[in-house]
Amino acid sequence: MSTAQTRSRGGALCVLAAALLFSLGGMLVKLVPWHPMAIGGARSILAGAILLLYMKIRRHRLVVNRAVLFGGLAMGLTSTLYVLATKMTTAADAILIQYTAPIYIILFMWAFFKVKPTKIDIGATLVLLCGVVLFFLDSLGGGALIGNLLAVLSGVTWACVFMMKQWRGADNLSSVFFGCVFGALVGLPWLLSPSVEWSGSAVLGVLAIGFVQFGAAYVFMAEGLTSTPPLTASLISMIEPILNPIWVALIVHETIGPLSLVGALIVVIGVIGYNLLKAREERNKVKSE
Repeated sequence: MSTAQTRSRGGALCVLAAALLFSLGGMLVKLVPWHPMAIGGARSILAGAILLLYMKIRRHRLVVNRAVLFGGLAMGLTSTLYVLATKMTTAADAILIQYTAPIYIILFMWAFFKVKPTKIDIGATLVLLCGVVLFFLDSLGGGALIGNLLAVLSGVTWACVFMMKQWRGADNLSSVFFGCVFGALVGLPWLLSPSVEWSGSAVLGVLAIGFVQFGAAYVFMAEGLTSTPPLTASLISMIEPILNPIWVALIVHETIGPLSLVGALIVVIGVIGYNLLKAREERNKVKSE
């Protein structure tokens, strides 16, 4: 096996490790009996420490510019909105609605960068919207409507995270770090509230969320993306929204309604199908040039 193949396989394993760690988020957030803003603040502080240590080991300079700060704001909002949504709706709804981010990427690229959507883009948007509609129809009678709305907003901000490379001077690691700073500052008042229960189980849960599920996951993802093609990384990452509700169902015994289950299947199949069709479209474009 060549050195390039070894690096590629190692990169894919790192992306897989990141996806597995990210998938624990819903379960861990459900288990910690804190206000979601307190969880978000603690997670951001711990993850920020891990990222700073990683950047120092890799000698990665912290970049500060508009593009990085915009990415950091988007990252911080995504993290905060996801924790809020997970507490207010099912973990499956929160993560799978967030994974409809391609809808907003397509719309934003069209609106701000004049990149017209292809037939595949339009088809994917319609399919994912169908999935989202089913989530909302299922939440109308279950009191999870606000949580689902927050999950939609997290999908919008998640799309902005993916788009930050469109601006000159973008640096992913620096943006993730500033996202942690944002999350820490916003969540600090709740974290310092007297109502926070500092029990052993709660503290262990928060430590797991901050150091493992968030901090270590981003380190693995950063390492993996250096040698893994974007499509491969994207497809491997689809393990997260599939496993996330499974862990919650097994540990927390939280289930989703029949309409949400159908919506989940539509979103997962839609995102995977979109990535595969876009990859084929790119290959055909290269061949024709």
